[in-house]
Amino acid sequence: MSLIWIAVIVLGAVGLIAAVVLFVASKKFAVEEDPRIAQISEVLPQANCGGCGYPGCSGFAGACVKAADAGSIEGMLCPVGGQPVMEKVASILGMEAAAATPKVAVVRCNGTCENRPRVVEFDGVRSCRVALMTGTGETACAFGCLGCGDCVNACQFGAIKINPQTGMPEVDENLCTACGACAKACPRKIIELRPKGPKGRRMVVKCVNRDKGVVANKVCKASCIGCGKCVKACPFEAITLANNLAYIDPEKCRLCRKCEEACPKGAIHAVNFPPRKPKTEAETPAQENKN
Repeated sequence: MSLIWIAVIVLGAVGLIAAVVLFVASKKFAVEEDPRIAQISEVLPQANCGGCGYPGCSGFAGACVKAADAGSIEGMLCPVGGQPVMEKVASILGMEAAAATPKVAVVRCNGTCENRPRVVEFDGVRSCRVALMTGTGETACAFGCLGCGDCVNACQFGAIKINPQTGMPEVDENLCTACGACAKACPRKIIELRPKGPKGRRMVVKCVNRDKGVVANKVCKASCIGCGKCVKACPFEAITLANNLAYIDPEKCRLCRKCEEACPKGAIHAVNFPPRKPKTEAETPAQENKN
């Protein structure tokens, strides 16, 4: 028998033995997947954005099954699919879906070209992370938006764009799924997921500058200077002041807008509210006397 045939027989025998070993191992160590995981995966949007806090839609499906076996899926939410998808998930698991609070990405910076002038020109790679490594970016503010669009590149849904006039990212609430990808991509952490609020209305401090008032005021006309006037004006204790920066708790805020009136810098913004009615001549003196 020639050496070639011997080699073919030996290799064939090795391959056959290996196939048998793999077959036995696959049967012995097989992990049976709960069929509900596949059913849930089918109703998920398959965006694999990670906004749910799990590695992709399959990871979220497995987490939902585990949560159901533990007794409740409360707190589980697919930000892309929202409440309709969670109702389908709950139906598969034989449970009821708790009402979820809709959220939206909010850019907590109002450092427009007018409010925060550019002091240098960044001529490197258009990346916020790269710009951050080189210093404070194109402005003197060490906390605000760098304007290079990392958040835009991270969004899979086209919900955030850079306004060429202001140089600031703007979120389209109709497209935003609150997946959190833009917030993760921002190296300055100025993007926050906040509850949309009733009728989409909410109060936001559009500043993250933690410098003292004098310093913050020099780098941006619309910065929070930590004066605390908004804290005193709020009747619901919804505003806290820490590290020279005010923050509005969306759970406590009752949208009275008194903080907006009290802020001397215009750092507090009322989003999606109708225009204020102009004060009448009879109301103005009364207001002055009250103050």
